[in-house]
Amino acid sequence: MGSVTALIYAAVLIYSFIPPSRWSLPLQLTDLATAAGAYALWSQRHWAAALTYYWGLVLSVQALISPVLRGPDFPHYQFLAFWAIHLLVVWAAIYLTWGRGFRPTWRDYRFVVCVTLAWAAITMTFNAHAGTNYGFLNRKPGTASLLDLFGPWPLYVLVASVLIAIVWALMTWPWERIASRR
Repeated sequence: MGSVTALIYAAVLIYSFIPPSRWSLPLQLTDLATAAGAYALWSQRHWAAALTYYWGLVLSVQALISPVLRGPDFPHYQFLAFWAIHLLVVWAAIYLTWGRGFRPTWRDYRFVVCVTLAWAAITMTFNAHAGTNYGFLNRKPGTASLLDLFGPWPLYVLVASVLIAIVWALMTWPWERIASRR
């Protein structure tokens, strides 16, 4: 399944460069989540499973609940690719956790928070220089989203970051509690 996920993502990435646009770069967190999920499924590496768990079960699910699609509707490849990539990452997170026995720890939580903050800093800087908006870090999407509830920029970035960190902590706590009982 890791190979299938990687092949689908590679096809989406290659096709996004034909013709190249300012949205072709793999800077969305979905891009990283898909790559981490494919690698985690293939290699069973703990760090990749941690990224897949947190990013997949929160951020990819959020994208599925309130999708922001730039392009044609069904049955166009961009539409199908959006849903396939996000669903595969969620599936990978579920499979790695409940099927393969990955158990998140506080160390994994800190790792994913640090990686996500590094991504945000790099991506916000790139967005500012290139005039893009990867990750909706520099402005809200043009369609309605949960970010609309969190105030104007940059407040919504801070509020969303804090909420995500809290949700991730709540996703870690039960596993650590179970581990401490053993």
